[in-house]
Amino acid sequence: MTLSKNLEKKIGKKIKRCQLLIEKDAGITFSDEPTKLIAICNAGLSTGLQQEALLKEALQHGTIQQVVFPPGKSYCFLQCSSITEAHAIYTALNGLCTLGQDGAVLLLAFCNALPAYRDDPWNACRPDGLILERDFIDETMEQALLEAVQISEDTEQPDTEPNKTLKHRKVKHFGYKFVYGSNNVDRTKPLERKIPSVCGELWQKLQQLHPHLRWHVPDQLTVNQYEPGQGIPPHVDTHSAFDDPILSLSLGSDVVMEFKQPSSGKVVCVDLPSRSLLIMSGESRYDWTHGITPRKMDTIPAPNGGLTVRKRQLRVSLTFRKLLPNDRCGCPFPRLCDTAQQSVSNQASLLASHAAQVEAENVHRVYNEIAKHFSDTRHSPWPRVEAFVRSLSAGEVLLDVGCGNGKYLASSGCSVLLGCDRSEGLLQVCIERGFNVLQCDCLAVPFRDESVDACISIAVIHHLATDERRQRAISEMIRVLRPGGRALIYVWAKNQEANAKKSSYLRQNKQNNKPPAEDEAETPPDTQPVQLERVSGAGDCTLPVHTNRTQFQHQDLLVPWKLRSNESTEKATFLRYYHVFEEHELEKLCLASGGDSIVLLESYYDQGNCAHLTVTELFVACLDNAVELDELVVGVVFQQLDQLRQLRLHVHALELELVDVQIGQDAVDPVQYRRLLAELGTDRLLVADERPVLLGQCVKLVVVANVQIEQGLGQLIVLGKFVVV
Repeated sequence: MTLSKNLEKKIGKKIKRCQLLIEKDAGITFSDEPTKLIAICNAGLSTGLQQEALLKEALQHGTIQQVVFPPGKSYCFLQCSSITEAHAIYTALNGLCTLGQDGAVLLLAFCNALPAYRDDPWNACRPDGLILERDFIDETMEQALLEAVQISEDTEQPDTEPNKTLKHRKVKHFGYKFVYGSNNVDRTKPLERKIPSVCGELWQKLQQLHPHLRWHVPDQLTVNQYEPGQGIPPHVDTHSAFDDPILSLSLGSDVVMEFKQPSSGKVVCVDLPSRSLLIMSGESRYDWTHGITPRKMDTIPAPNGGLTVRKRQLRVSLTFRKLLPNDRCGCPFPRLCDTAQQSVSNQASLLASHAAQVEAENVHRVYNEIAKHFSDTRHSPWPRVEAFVRSLSAGEVLLDVGCGNGKYLASSGCSVLLGCDRSEGLLQVCIERGFNVLQCDCLAVPFRDESVDACISIAVIHHLATDERRQRAISEMIRVLRPGGRALIYVWAKNQEANAKKSSYLRQNKQNNKPPAEDEAETPPDTQPVQLERVSGAGDCTLPVHTNRTQFQHQDLLVPWKLRSNESTEKATFLRYYHVFEEHELEKLCLASGGDSIVLLESYYDQGNCAHLTVTELFVACLDNAVELDELVVGVVFQQLDQLRQLRLHVHALELELVDVQIGQDAVDPVQYRRLLAELGTDRLLVADERPVLLGQCVKLVVVANVQIEQGLGQLIVLGKFVVV
């Protein structure tokens, strides 16, 4: 089938639009002439395209050397063995093959290079301790084992498992029942059904082949029967439950098993032939997850090079384990170790004794490193926070504690907005934008008591490592607030699904928006492998590393920030300390900090964050993310110069740099003029349009827009950027 010229022209225009987007996103270039590389411009992982389905179509017209599916993208790539074969595949599929989303035709284009993504999982180095013994048993032993386990008899059906992780698989246990979901056993309830005696021959052969490994006779066996299309989610067998190694014997059919290392993101594919034995020991047993993707075909290396597809058939797996006697693991791999994770609850004392160092290394240092990239991603103000700032009256002073890149310092046109932050990198961004900022710690704010009308603290308090320090930070805001002043505090909430609705934070992960496939096994959140990392500056303290865009499983944790340098295609990962808040935790903290001197006006949940409004009045809130200034318009009246002095800004002289000055009639009378000179301690004047205007030194009021002086200096209104230096 060939395309009509009219249809070919329409498809060509669509391809051009796709190419522009892919060039910008993937950093590649396209070719008008055929090459070995083909881009599928409108289908990929995010559209539901399966690698096996694509290969099934493409392999009919040529040999494929490599397939690249960028994570979360709506495009993918084929590397062919020759330009001739690439052209044949292009001609057969472009505008004709209906593997696109909702049956759309595929749009293909030739490109000059593949984007730099993860290593080929077939050519990657296998994890240490992973051993595959091909043809470990012969057909006679295979048949004997199948008869001994009798998988079709007395098997458990999916509905017997409350967590439904088995879906449609059949499973049978010997020795002890393996509990899916917890990946453990109940050792208090041994089964009468023991491991068949025929398996004894396996241990003798195993000891002969690998005498250097620590061997034992297993006492637990799980038999799984997999129909084509069934699989098992990535998991690690519970460290504290089972000894090293774990053995998996494949019967009946071949299958591809995927190994993933959460700490590095590495993925390794291992083809398990029928009658082979897989030995998972050491690092492969403790530091990598293993699983089988539910599908009916596997992509595998072709005998003569390249890739091909293979249909799955009925497969039976025998997994042998040995229970640990004391329910404790002593492995050197803490990231996925439940024994090590249990000690996380005992980390509070370590955090408390090293709190300042933890924040210095895992908050202040990190934000200095990522300041520019962080600022580039923080530009839209949160509506409720912006509304709070805009609610201030003309001339009122607001202090943004932990102002970051200053995005909320542009939210008001008539109040005095001041910011402070610990990060030099983020303060430099504020300075470049012309905001009024200073460097300080939120635990010791350098402002006098009762000196500001309002405070905001957006996504700051959750970076403090102890309750005592979080309480001190809130107390500082209460201290600087004048009677009747208001404060708004936002922190990250642990629960990202309040009112049974996913927060915007979770919805940014497209996988969270998709209903699970009928045959896709799910791992309960509280049993998913947890990566642990040592906390910089806190001795032996370790904390779990959060997986971005997923529900929080712990309160104290490390949250990754990935940053790609200009010189490298790889992203560097920075870990930031967070304490995410339980429901009502922030309210209790505020009341404990302010006692009878504050009133909680409002407490609400704002897209994955908690928020409160209180009065001294203090306003507190829990939020998701953190605003940006354009031309800051500030109204300053003469009577408020005294209030600026109370903020320790030492306003004993002013300097006006005037642009487009307009001074009304009778704006300056001699009496007010002399009083102002005396009060400010300056005798310097700038004459503009034959009208005298103050000119001092030390502190500058820089005006870059318009200055309008009406009726008298007692009602001086300055429009422009207000910068204290």
